[in-house]
Amino acid sequence: MVAVRLPTVLRPFAGGADRVEAAGTTVAEVFAALDPPLRRRLTDEQGAVRRHVNVYLGDNNIRDLSGLDTPVSEGDELMILPSVAGG
Repeated sequence: MVAVRLPTVLRPFAGGADRVEAAGTTVAEVFAALDPPLRRRLTDEQGAVRRHVNVYLGDNNIRDLSGLDTPVSEGDELMILPSVAGG
């Protein structure tokens, strides 16, 4: 299983949990295994990661790796961080 750590804003879509676990060998497979209300907040209708969502595997944003095709292993942890706008 891969752990997915959630920011406070997404916890209501995971029953209040600060992390959920899902099986998969890529980020895409892990996201596909998430409950639909949470998955819809992370990916758009085409299945791409929403622009305002950052997903980290360790210290690396998956956009700098292989995106949703980034491989994950048992025990890995993905961290979801919403983009912050401001000025």
